Amino acid sequence: MKSTIHEFNYKNTLIMSKKFYISIITVLMLASCGGDKKNSTTAVIENGNLEQLRAKRSEIVAQADALNKELELIDNAIGKLDANHKLALITTITAKDTIFNHYLELQAAVQTKENLVLNAEYGGTLLQVYVTEGQKVSKGQILAKIDDGGLSQQLAQMEIQANLAKTTFERQQNLWNQKIGSEIQYLQAKSSYEAQSKAVAQMRDQLAKTTLRAPFNGTIDDVITDKGSVVAPGAPIVRIVNLGNMYLEAEVPEKYVGTIQKGSNVIVDFPILGESLNTKISQASSYINPGNRSFIIQINVPNKEGKIKPNLSGKIRINDYTNANAISVPLSIISENAEGEQYLYVVENVTKDGLATAKKRIITTGKTQGNVIEILDGIEDGDQIIKEGARSVKDGQKVTILK
Repeated sequence: MKSTIHEFNYKNTLIMSKKFYISIITVLMLASCGGDKKNSTTAVIENGNLEQLRAKRSEIVAQADALNKELELIDNAIGKLDANHKLALITTITAKDTIFNHYLELQAAVQTKENLVLNAEYGGTLLQVYVTEGQKVSKGQILAKIDDGGLSQQLAQMEIQANLAKTTFERQQNLWNQKIGSEIQYLQAKSSYEAQSKAVAQMRDQLAKTTLRAPFNGTIDDVITDKGSVVAPGAPIVRIVNLGNMYLEAEVPEKYVGTIQKGSNVIVDFPILGESLNTKISQASSYINPGNRSFIIQINVPNKEGKIKPNLSGKIRINDYTNANAISVPLSIISENAEGEQYLYVVENVTKDGLATAKKRIITTGKTQGNVIEILDGIEDGDQIIKEGARSVKDGQKVTILK
C-alpha cells in the first residue's frame, strides 16, 4: 500500500513539474512575441536598430536567468518530496567462484619433417619420370631414372673380374689349408678378391645414384624437371611431401620457460580453414636463442583430411596459468584511485524494491584474459557487484537496481 501511494505521489510530482515547464515555455514565447507588437522581437529585428537589438537581447537574457532560478527551486522541491528522484540506476552481477584460465597467444606456422626436394646425384639425361603430381608413393619406390653413361656396362665387367678373383682366392685358400703352395700366393689372391669386391660395391653405389627413389611414404607435390632434360648433380627433380606428419612451430619468450613445457594444453585456430582443435605441446626446446631470447615449441597436428598444408599460418593459445577457484569480473568496471589502488563497487542493504547502498571495495587483481580480469582479494563469492553505472556512483550513495 505504501509503495502504491509512493508511486502515486511520484507520478503527480512529475505531472506538476511537466505542466510547470510547459507554462514556462509559453511565457517565453509570449515574452518574445509579446502583446506589445512595437516592442516584440520580430518588430525590433525588422527595425534594424542596433541599440534596440542589444537592449532586447539583454531583456531576454534577464528573463532566462530568472526562469532558471525558478527551475532550480522547483527541482529542489521535487527532490525533497520524492526520495527516489536522484537515485542512480545500476545493474549488478553476482561474484562466483569459477575456473580462470590464462592463455599466451602466439602465431605459428605449419611444418613437416617430411617435406623434401629430391635432387639429382648424377649428371646426365633424365631418361624417365615415373610419377605425376599428386601421386601417392611408398618408401623405396622408383621415381625417376637418369642415363648412367655406361656405368651399368662397367659394373658388369667388374662383376666378372670379381667372380674370377673370388674363384682364384677360394682355390688358393683350399691349397693353403692343405699346406700346398706358398703363403704369398694365398695373400695375393685374397687381396685381389677384396679389391675387386670393393670396386664392385663402389660402382653399384655410383650406379644407384642414377635412380631416384622415395625416401618415405608421401605424395608427389611437384615434378620440377621433365623427362629428356639434361641434369647436373644437385639439380631438383621432384618434391615429395608427407601430409600425415605435420606440426606447428612457434617461438615462446624465455619468461615462460618455467610455465610452458611439454604437455601444456593448447588451443589451435586455423582462421583460413575456419577450424580449431585442442591439443598439447609435443616438444619444448631446452635451448634459448640468444638473439631474440626465445625457445621453440612444437605441436603435433592431426591431418586426416589433408587440409593442412606446410607453411599454413595458425594462432595458438597456450594455457600457462589456471586458478580453479577464481572470481573474475569485466575490466570495464575496475577503477583506480590517486594512490594507485584498484577498486569497484558492490551493493549492500538491498531491499525488496531494489533499493541499495553502493559500497567501494579496494581489490587486488591478478591476470587478465581478454576483457576479463581475475580478482585475488577484496571480493567474496556471492557479492553483488555493480556493473552498469559503476563509473557514476560514489561510496555510500543510494542506488536503484534495475532488473
